[in-house]
Amino acid sequence: MLKILRYVLSPVVLIIAVYGLITKNFDFQSIMILLLGLLMLVMGLEEFRKEKKTLGWLLIAVFIFSLFVSIQGLLMN
Repeated sequence: MLKILRYVLSPVVLIIAVYGLITKNFDFQSIMILLLGLLMLVMGLEEFRKEKKTLGWLLIAVFIFSLFVSIQGLLMN
């Protein structure tokens, strides 16, 4: 399940990033950061399953930080 979620989130984040770079329209940047944070959460949970707790905690910390940044970005617009 986590692998499928990772395979779905990765191209979505990539498409939004490429769209922003090509069109110079950064309206979806906060959503992209939120989805990227969710991708980090999924990767962190996968690392916990592999018994790599240090990397898992680091990825979850990145998720929390990106969640905070994306919420601030959405509220500022």
